[in-house]
Amino acid sequence: MDGFVHQFQTWNNCGPATIAMALSYFGLNLSQEETAVFLKPNPEDRNVSPYQMAAYVNEQTAFAALDRTNGDLETVKRLVANGFPVVIELGIEPPGEYRWLGWYGHYLLIVAYDDALEQFWVYDSWFGTSDVPMENATVEGRALSYADANGQWRQFNRSYITLYRPEEVAQVTAIIGEDMDDTVMWQKSLTRVQAELAREPENAFLWFSLGTTYNALGQHEEAATAFDQARAIGLPWRMLWYQFGPYEAYYQVGRYEDIITLADVT
Repeated sequence: MDGFVHQFQTWNNCGPATIAMALSYFGLNLSQEETAVFLKPNPEDRNVSPYQMAAYVNEQTAFAALDRTNGDLETVKRLVANGFPVVIELGIEPPGEYRWLGWYGHYLLIVAYDDALEQFWVYDSWFGTSDVPMENATVEGRALSYADANGQWRQFNRSYITLYRPEEVAQVTAIIGEDMDDTVMWQKSLTRVQAELAREPENAFLWFSLGTTYNALGQHEEAATAFDQARAIGLPWRMLWYQFGPYEAYYQVGRYEDIITLADVT
């Protein structure tokens, strides 16, 4: 895809910066400060969720967006190949000497892919194309292998946002297919995560995704149990900056003291 304009984020502002980069494909010259008025009216807010970013596009621009979960590489590639910007949410370990910062949730804008090389090119609002934040960002973007993308993406249950012109909705719907139906999407997520957990029973991120999926299906007892297992195995301390499923599950099953304890420690 040609036509994207990169911009570096200010602190904890990857959501507003990345959605502004995605919209630049349509010729909108928006700064992250402009998008943040809607997305982060409180500058101290550390998170913008995918549904909020889609809502910004739908409510504040002439364009449209969908947020989905349980995505896959082929769907992303088909969207990109047909001219639809895709933003993925994933977990990262900062590169180089900045690894000491530890795990963060992050958004990346996918701008191109190459099956022969098995990699995407992404616009990264934090590291650009360098191992030093804010240092450099080439037009081509940062290379991200399919394997790394898949592994890091599933830490957020493969959540993604795609943008399009309103008159293109039928084409986008055809590409996403049956996952346009929320119930189908979450049932497929359940099957997928359960299969992955059978292979990787000590993966805390997968247990967390299982809890998220059970929440979406209204099975809060099962969700609470899955979140308990994720926490017992061990999650990055920033995890609940971005995903709030344990609060919902514990509230729904009446574990109010656990909610208070969790809020205190995160």
